[in-house]
Amino acid sequence: MITSVHYVALSAVLLVIGTAGILTRRNLVVLLMSVELVLNAVNINLVTFGRHLHSDSGQIFALFVIADAVAEAAVGLALLIALFRNRQTVLADEVDSLRW
Repeated sequence: MITSVHYVALSAVLLVIGTAGILTRRNLVVLLMSVELVLNAVNINLVTFGRHLHSDSGQIFALFVIADAVAEAAVGLALLIALFRNRQTVLADEVDSLRW
């Protein structure tokens, strides 16, 4: 039987993978995907602890986090496209100033 411990362990694995991706990668697309992994780890924890406490608040918070992740992805991809059009690169090291 799958218990809450299994879900928390899965969340911890996703958090570690996402954090490693944020700290080690230079490509902005991979950085955005790593942030999404971290947010998914948060969602798993919210739903798990909400279910463990017999409350619907964890699922409600998870829906807000999903909505925030969608907005972050849309804005992040728009900025990424604008950056690529102006600089011809998507590497984070090449973005050193806000002025183009």
